[in-house]
Amino acid sequence: MGKTTARSAPKAKGPRPAHNAPRSSSAPLVILGVDPGLRVTGWGIVGVQDGALFSPACGAIPTQAKRPTEERLHHIFQELCDVIARWRPAEVAVEDPFVGENVRSAFAVGEARAVALLASAQAGLAASAYAPAEVKLAVTGYGRSDKTQVQELVRVQLGMVEAPESTDAADALAVALCHHMKRIEAARLERAL
Repeated sequence: MGKTTARSAPKAKGPRPAHNAPRSSSAPLVILGVDPGLRVTGWGIVGVQDGALFSPACGAIPTQAKRPTEERLHHIFQELCDVIARWRPAEVAVEDPFVGENVRSAFAVGEARAVALLASAQAGLAASAYAPAEVKLAVTGYGRSDKTQVQELVRVQLGMVEAPESTDAADALAVALCHHMKRIEAARLERAL
């Protein structure tokens, strides 16, 4: 079975991870972003503290193509449960599958998405879902951005010195950033009413 590849996110210029962060008036909000896939599921942690964004960790959960689907899904589930237990997010954001011409691929992504939702529910966390174009639009300003653009803008918005090495991890961080932006937008609308 594939092993999760996780690493601390590239060093950021901005706030340090919560466990090293200077004491502040408020605890950081921790958001887990998930980019589901049967071949590789990306995950990323985005912290929000006193309005500043940072990422203490991100990674990818690869699976072995020769293993039965149910074993691959179980592996993804276990690894996501471990990520949730370690980072204790308050909120989870998951990318919806893109249904294009390859329905079989979309179905496999949908299965991995269901596993991410199950891991969230088991931890008592609600999960918000976002379409790929919605994530790209929120993070890059263009709904059809390529993976390189997403990686770079995730790096910039999180104040990282280097972009995440894994495009799956970068996509997961983008999902978490999108969720944070949608939260801010919803709060502004609520205040305006």
